Amino acid sequence: MQKLQGKHINLRALEPEDLNFLFQIENNDTFWEVSHTQTPFSKYILKQYIENSYQDIFEAKQLRLIIEEKSTKDQIGTIDLFDFNPQHMRAGIGILIHPDYQQKGYASETLSLLINYSFSKLNLHQLYANITSDNTKSISLFTKYNFKKVGVKTDWILSEGKFKDEILFQLIKH
Repeated sequence: MQKLQGKHINLRALEPEDLNFLFQIENNDTFWEVSHTQTPFSKYILKQYIENSYQDIFEAKQLRLIIEEKSTKDQIGTIDLFDFNPQHMRAGIGILIHPDYQQKGYASETLSLLINYSFSKLNLHQLYANITSDNTKSISLFTKYNFKKVGVKTDWILSEGKFKDEILFQLIKH
């Protein structure tokens, strides 16, 4: 896959020049709650990750794409398919938009592109997302695309000494 093209963004594979961007976002501890990260990543480890990102989703069971602003080619975020299970035709989906680019419609366009790709090219039957109950922006985004709340994991995430519920959202292809 070269890239998925939208009106304002492209989704593309990781490239060596993405190292500094990944280093910046992976080591931003404000994102660690949603990524379940507990320690910083070295540039060496991230360089190895990029070098191994050529693996097909069927082999790696995951796919990470860079969200790139179309006109400037700026890296503005990442979107991931994870826990890819071709037997049961499902995958989890996670999206991260750099704070400088939030509230500009990029997440919506990105999610729309990846849903279409997942259902039409990967032949998935369902996508799911795990979102903390206080993340109203993400809840709004996923429900806009008809993800349905199917469960709540009570006290699932420990953040800053307090537990948060995590909501499971699911989109089934009909």
